[in-house]
Amino acid sequence: YRRLHMKGTRLSEFNQTEIKAMLGSYTKVLFVRDPFHRLIATFLQGMGISSSFSSFIQEVLDSGMHNGSVAWKPLVSLCRPCHIQYDYIVMFGFLRQELGHLLHRAGLREGSLLPELTDSQVQWTYRWLSEQMFSELSAQQKKQLSHFYRWDLAAFPFSSSFLSD
Repeated sequence: YRRLHMKGTRLSEFNQTEIKAMLGSYTKVLFVRDPFHRLIATFLQGMGISSSFSSFIQEVLDSGMHNGSVAWKPLVSLCRPCHIQYDYIVMFGFLRQELGHLLHRAGLREGSLLPELTDSQVQWTYRWLSEQMFSELSAQQKKQLSHFYRWDLAAFPFSSSFLSD
């Protein structure tokens, strides 16, 4: 698959037989994050032009599924977990534990490549941020966000997400 190593080659440029052969030859890892946490991170990084979180969320909702940024599009639309059988799904907030397992499976020493990860602090910080920012949203925005990310919420175990019904 020489074309695979060419810059800009996308999986969609191959036929179904080639795609199946390529995907079967790789270990596929998908990193997932609570959609509401992704929105908070995107807002804090200044990727939206809005001055308030509520305005930013309205911008996201107005852009819709097809015109939105990859920073906030639902993961299901980006990673196709229903079509690609991932070998591992790693959840943000459990990186230290899950990356350690992946390194072990690859035959590498756990501590050799892992950066210092403080998952519990990250989880606590996002919980606090989520509470603060979720309270800024209108009831309608909350309902629309839950609908916008419904397939992510169904596909991945984000049970503590503020967007879960």
